[in-house]
Amino acid sequence: MWHFISEHISDETQQFFSCQKAERVSGGDTHESYIIKDTTHRYFVKTRKYDDTQQLSHEAEGLAAIANTQTIATPRVICHGITANETPNMEYLVLSHVRFIEPTENDYFILGQQLAALHAVNAYTSYGWPHDNYIGASVQTNGRMASWADFFAEKRIGSMLERLASIGTWKSGDGNIDDIVTRVRHLLSLHQPHPSLLHGDLWAGNAGFNKKGPVLFDPAVYVGDAETDLAMAELFGGFPQSFFEGYHQHTPIEKNYRLRKPIYQLYHILNHGLLFGAHYITQAKQIIDDIYTH
Repeated sequence: MWHFISEHISDETQQFFSCQKAERVSGGDTHESYIIKDTTHRYFVKTRKYDDTQQLSHEAEGLAAIANTQTIATPRVICHGITANETPNMEYLVLSHVRFIEPTENDYFILGQQLAALHAVNAYTSYGWPHDNYIGASVQTNGRMASWADFFAEKRIGSMLERLASIGTWKSGDGNIDDIVTRVRHLLSLHQPHPSLLHGDLWAGNAGFNKKGPVLFDPAVYVGDAETDLAMAELFGGFPQSFFEGYHQHTPIEKNYRLRKPIYQLYHILNHGLLFGAHYITQAKQIIDDIYTH
């Protein structure tokens, strides 16, 4: 495998590379991660058994989309592919190796400003993404829609509830899916935000820092309301106040964000329910009860 990947790296970089050491590192539930190196270069590599989903190709696409905005750094995509003549064949993604450092409060402030700059890019006219991709191990349903309320209600909340129902985690007594989708659509019906390129899975573990500044990775990109990234950033903690101060110095907080925040967080809680079970379903039901009182 490493010989095959080394040749691909050499072809893409136009610099000879031959893996002399592959060090397994932690990270990721759906893949294995390595740092590979020779005497001159080192790269970060993700591998997984090849299947039709090609999850790592979606990650490569998301990283490239963010990098192309030139607003915030990501690991550079070196190459993506599928090994040949292996048993089994492996899908792989090779990224530039990032040497992370311990961040300061000012580093987080800059991260907030750069995230706001990413969200401000004016390149999209509709919401969604051309095809489904992944948020962690879960399929993220996409397609493109003109209405933000329709997209979020149907493609985020509705699709996740339907997936939970299909495996028996969401039961008929937990709430009628069509009614919940209708309620979410109604609550967002007057909100047609700027279509922003989103990281999509913005918790503290998916942001880091090197000597040059912030670096985002493991995205679940789509085009939508910038507030969804902020809601996710608030949901599981890990970001200091300086991050939000940096963001809002660039882009002031919008009216009624606090009302929309739990709706946006619901998507991620439902996804955690899909992955980890009952505790998150209880939390999701409480949010749904609350949004019916709005």
